[in-house]
Amino acid sequence: MLEDRDFAQFIVRIKQKTDIDLSQYKEAQMKRRLTTLRMKHGFPTFEEYWKAIEQNRSMLNEFLDRMTINVSEFWRNPSRWDILQKRFFPEMLAATNRLKVWSAACSTGEEPYTLAMILSELGALDRATLLATDLDSNVLQRAMEGSYLERSLRDVPPTCRQKYFKQADGAYLISDTLKKFIQFKQQNLLHDAFDSSFDLIVCRNVMIYFTEEAKHLLYHKFSKALKPGGLLFVGSTEQIFSPAQYGFETADTFFYRKS
Repeated sequence: MLEDRDFAQFIVRIKQKTDIDLSQYKEAQMKRRLTTLRMKHGFPTFEEYWKAIEQNRSMLNEFLDRMTINVSEFWRNPSRWDILQKRFFPEMLAATNRLKVWSAACSTGEEPYTLAMILSELGALDRATLLATDLDSNVLQRAMEGSYLERSLRDVPPTCRQKYFKQADGAYLISDTLKKFIQFKQQNLLHDAFDSSFDLIVCRNVMIYFTEEAKHLLYHKFSKALKPGGLLFVGSTEQIFSPAQYGFETADTFFYRKS
């Protein structure tokens, strides 16, 4: 019971300081992740860990990095991106002069750069506005730098690898041409207001870490942020059951269209 109260008080203090509500994440996963981090530094309680976070900015940054899930690859689940490239983007481009696209919880940038590469291959990059957001300022900085290890590129088509990357010092650097088309911005999905009139919102492999209540809130927020007919593209483990309650209909596997 003392341990539960210790963690509960930690949740309250973190929300007061950062506006991040840890109670909207699945408790067992989050508590396990943060307990490992706390013990790594030798703090016997979350009370002691909290005092260190308050006094040390680098400790706060480490906490933020650990609580967010930064696992990403280019073209993750390639068949889904293929459908976006061959079916949905052409439909959107035929219906509007300018696309508004958002990569939510973009992590280190592989996802928005994948979107940019696909749009470039379609000859439509200059007809799109690309927003990429994440809670973690550290991963956003890495995304803006655009330097990746080879394992992140395993599903990148060979023509795109040749056209949009250059090798330097054992890393693959993303093309500056793509960088200038993406706006990176820090954002708390659960707390912050969303922009509106998006043609496409991509939010993949993030919702699985939230409680059902938080998912319900986010699906409603995403629906309001899309224009009628706009698409929400989710991850391979994030099928939406009863999408109609959010104003969605299933457009394809892991694609949901706003009615």
